[in-house]
Amino acid sequence: MKKILSVFTILFFLGNQLSWACDLCKKNQPAGFENITHGSGPSGPMDYIIIWSGVVIVVATLFLSIKYLIKPKEGNPDHIKNIVKNEGF
Repeated sequence: MKKILSVFTILFFLGNQLSWACDLCKKNQPAGFENITHGSGPSGPMDYIIIWSGVVIVVATLFLSIKYLIKPKEGNPDHIKNIVKNEGF
């Protein structure tokens, strides 16, 4: 187990170092996106709209999935979860 943990630790730090941008890419990327990845980064206002729309969708999905996992608010006796619960699957 210790061997597997050490291998994953090494891969995590090695992968983290390899995923950073090189010096040339850092210089060419816009402010706020330096050192994230290789490439030119967002090039216009439409790119920023796409990025922030994706961020909003992901955050809303994460919030709603956690909310409904914690408190599903389904007390209807005909709900499908009760069929599984009562049948003993």
